Amino acid sequence: MQMTPGPTAVPSRVRERMSEPMPNPDVEQAFFDTYDDVCENLQRVYDTDDDVIVMGGEGILGLEAAIASTVAPGDEVLCVSNGLYGDGFADFVESYGGEPTLVGADYTDPLDVAGVEAALEDGDYKLATMVHCETPTGTLNDIEPVLERCHEHDVLTVVDAVSSLGGTPVPSEHIDINLGASQKAFSSPPGLTTVAVSDRAWDVAEERDPTSLYTNLLPWRDTSEMFPYTHLVANVAALDESLTMLHEEGVESVYDRHEQAAERCRERGAELGLDLYPDPERSAPTVTAFHLPGEAKAVQEELAGEHDVVLSTGLADLADDILRVGHMGYNADVEKVDHVMDALATVLGK
Repeated sequence: MQMTPGPTAVPSRVRERMSEPMPNPDVEQAFFDTYDDVCENLQRVYDTDDDVIVMGGEGILGLEAAIASTVAPGDEVLCVSNGLYGDGFADFVESYGGEPTLVGADYTDPLDVAGVEAALEDGDYKLATMVHCETPTGTLNDIEPVLERCHEHDVLTVVDAVSSLGGTPVPSEHIDINLGASQKAFSSPPGLTTVAVSDRAWDVAEERDPTSLYTNLLPWRDTSEMFPYTHLVANVAALDESLTMLHEEGVESVYDRHEQAAERCRERGAELGLDLYPDPERSAPTVTAFHLPGEAKAVQEELAGEHDVVLSTGLADLADDILRVGHMGYNADVEKVDHVMDALATVLGK
């Protein structure tokens, strides 16, 4: 059983949809219609009236494209972070000639709102970046206070919601570029980036006029007659099916299911004496990060080898200190969580 925090297990209904004959995405109207349906259904998940586009490329494409499309050399960018992906935004900014200011916090702490306020008062920022769910540490960030302060200072906002979108509400108000991906809570295969783009963000991109193609949002603004390049037709069909399943269940019901799976996972972890990496109030509904200093890799290997349970460890400096259970999308299921935790209990009992 694979219970990683992405890519997630793909349900049979989605796999079957991918195996159907596919229309030519360059010339057949059937594909254009499917793409439009996907974008409309994504708007409902994003809870926004902003334009939604779906780019061909894994979720990290959206993070880079957001920066490539808006940041010109010399632009000042506020990068708000308490995790690996939040820090990574600053690297993207630098690679496109921007000047990042990192308002960082310890990975176990909430976002530094006071630091954001001070930076906004002192600097002249074009945009701000932040992460809603830091998957490597299982942290769900309260981004609304940061969004509100950026809105007050007329600063464009870019949010990585890759690991939360579709599994928990994303506060879409005051987000100008809202990034998601197919392989997390949607339980589709990796390969698609989803982006909700505000009118203001389009205006900034038009003014920036980036020269790139693949990391450029602008060619996706109007795809009524053609796409920037041949789209990933089977992946789009898979995402269409995933979104159909999500809306058949009901968005609120899906969110409740994620909360129930997360609660069960943490209850079982507490019974085993396991600590969460972030405090419980900031743990994400889509992933649980257990703190196993110096033991995570060994436990991961035994779970896979002896129990056929595949989990993820932490990343970078925390690679051997965090064991992550992904209960997102198709795997946000209490019975699956119990199966994983039964196996974990056996391994830890040794």
